[in-house]
Amino acid sequence: MQQAKKGDKVKVHYHGRLTDGTTFDSSADRQPLEFEVGSGMVIKGFDDGVAGMAVGDKKTISIPAEEAYGPRQEEMVIEFPVKNFPPDITPEVGMTLQMHGENGQELPVVITAISEESITLDANHPLAGEELVFDLELVDIKGKSPLIIAP
Repeated sequence: MQQAKKGDKVKVHYHGRLTDGTTFDSSADRQPLEFEVGSGMVIKGFDDGVAGMAVGDKKTISIPAEEAYGPRQEEMVIEFPVKNFPPDITPEVGMTLQMHGENGQELPVVITAISEESITLDANHPLAGEELVFDLELVDIKGKSPLIIAP
């Protein structure tokens, strides 16, 4: 029976939750997630968890923060002066905004606190620092196309 390996395109149904049981994502009522094993398209722990599975296999994996979205980084939390905040936006705790990084890339940030002088912005991934638990079901494997060398 074929097992998923690096380079294979796979389809996986999943249910992702935190260790306290809170669901953060699921493919239920959607198409399965499709990705290439070992390509870096998904977090390392998810990729590693699918490798070796055969179509129809189901399993539960736990992914430590280091193999998921990494640890929370306090340097990713900044105090932004209220006076520099765009006047056309009314800030609210929980609001997601886009900032531009040093290289011009867009960086999502979440407002976590507001005071008279500053707005606290957190650029950490929402799942940073969290151990993740996934229930996986491999539903399809498409192996790499063989390399054909013509004379």
